[in-house]
This record gives sequence, structure tokens and C-alpha cells, in this order.
Amino acid sequence: MVERAGGRGTKAQAGEAAEEASSRRRSARASDQGDASSRSQRVAGSKMTIALVYDFDGTLSPRPMQEYAFLPKLGIEPKEFWAECTRVSKAERADALITYMHLLYKKAKEKGVRIDRADLVAQGKKVELYPGVEAWFEQMHAYVRKRGAEAGITVKHYLVSSGLTEIIEGTKIFPHFANVFASEYWFDAYDLPFPKRVISDTGKTQFLFRINKGIEDLGENINAHMPEDERPIPFSNFIYFGDGDTDVPSMALLKKNGGHAIAVHDPGENEAKCVELFKAGRCDFYAGADYRKGSDLFKRTCLLLDRIIADVRVKEEARGLGGKSLKHTE
Repeated sequence: MVERAGGRGTKAQAGEAAEEASSRRRSARASDQGDASSRSQRVAGSKMTIALVYDFDGTLSPRPMQEYAFLPKLGIEPKEFWAECTRVSKAERADALITYMHLLYKKAKEKGVRIDRADLVAQGKKVELYPGVEAWFEQMHAYVRKRGAEAGITVKHYLVSSGLTEIIEGTKIFPHFANVFASEYWFDAYDLPFPKRVISDTGKTQFLFRINKGIEDLGENINAHMPEDERPIPFSNFIYFGDGDTDVPSMALLKKNGGHAIAVHDPGENEAKCVELFKAGRCDFYAGADYRKGSDLFKRTCLLLDRIIADVRVKEEARGLGGKSLKHTE
């Protein structure tokens, strides 16, 4: 009797345990679906950003930024300086960018000219920009607001350059960038500069991935796998602006992943390099570096913006249908 009673109790307990486990599984599934839906909504919302990414020298400014104040201050002819950089880097088998940063400091020391971070930032005020650059950023914001505000689409501007962060900070356009990734000096307690960060042509692609993954803090590792649907700014939402061979790795990365690129050239110079990039499939369009409203560059950029905005809206519409399907299955 006791055993039978115990047996019946065990079966009852087992049934209750099974029901409880089943209930927990249903709750877990509902929770997972809720988490997935919530995660999908968060990611979907963040995918509404368009990233306009720019090179600096030759793209936004006619000449290398060091030629406007740094080299003149040292009394050095730019052509001679860059030729020496090439000779030294080849002779020493050294990185060309580290070489130029080292030689800038070496030349300043030889001339008895002290340089510090504040001085480099001040030099940025003398950097010339192509026509229309200063007004460009707000005009792009206005265009995207007009075309995509209803859908919640916004635009951010980024700069990825082998030029100097300090000089860029002193330019009029610095406040327009959501982030600037550029080469930079590290000044010790005695204001002695040492190359802290050097961004090469291939190194630029790391920062495209940082923007893509939303990991813009350079102290954070970006090598961990992140599924495409969790990346806040898809490569298809990118437009990259560059002027030459040093921009090819960035252009190639974006074109390979559904992004876009525009090659620019000095309006007064030959467009041969841009034509070459266009024929090689490195860019969607090319144009003179005239950023004024109504220019070829302005119009072609707007065409790509229209395309991206339409693509984002189509994906959002489809995502909305997917959300409805998820609710019906709950």
C-alpha cells in the first residue's frame, strides 16, 4: 500500500514536474522571441543611419595639410620634403607614413622650431578647402532630412585620413564629423612628439569596420565576430569619397559589400586617375572636387543618397512584415 501510494505520488510528482518543465520551456520560448523581437527592433532602428566617409588630402583639400603652415614655417619646399620622405623610406625599408611623421619632427628640431599639439591645431586654420566644402555637411543633412526624415533616416559624416589629427582639429569643418580617424602624435611630458597612430591606405579599412560595427572607441577590439544583422550601419549605407590609389582598399571593401564610392579630382586638373578607378569598378561615380550645390559632385552624391534611402525604406517595410509574422506565431 505504501509502495503503491508512493508510486502514485511519484507519478503525480513526475507529471507535475513535466508540466512545470513544459511551462518553463514555453516561457523561455516566449522570452527568446521577445528578446529577438526587441533585439531586431534595436538593430533595425540603428540601421537608419547613412555614413558619408571622407579622405582629407586631395579630397576635401587641394594639397597635403602639412604644406599650408608646417613646411612653410620650416622654410622647406614641399616637393623637396616629400621626395626626401620617399628616398628615406625606401633606403631604410621603413613605412612611408612613419617616415614623414619622423622627418617633420626632425626638420623642426634642426631648424630650432618647437612644435607641440596646440601649435599643430592652430596650423589647421590655414588649411584651404575645396569650393563648397564648408556648407556641404549641413546641405547633406538637409537633403537627407527632406528625403528620409519620415522614415527616421539620418546621416553622419566621418573622416579617415593618413593626415594629422591635430591639424584636422584646427580646421573649420572639424565640428561636422561624428568621428575623425587620422594619424596622430603622442606628446610626452616634454612635448617631444612620437607617432602614436599611423593610418595607412590598407589600415583605413579597419575604421570602416569600426563604423560598420558601431565600435568607434579605439580601445575596444573589433575582431570578434558580429553577425551582419547586428551591425548598426550596414556597408550598403556607406558612401566613401577619395581621390586616388591610397583610397582603393577602402573603395574596394565597400563596393564588395554593397557600399558606394565617389572618386574626386581637382577641378583644374586631369581626371585620368578617376576614370581609371571608375573603369576598374572602384567607384560608382567620379567628379571634380566642387562641393557647391548644383555641381556634378553634389548631384551624383544625391543620386546615391536617394538610392540608399529607397533601399533602407524597402528593408524596413520587409522587416515590418517579418515582425507581423512573428506575432502571428506567438
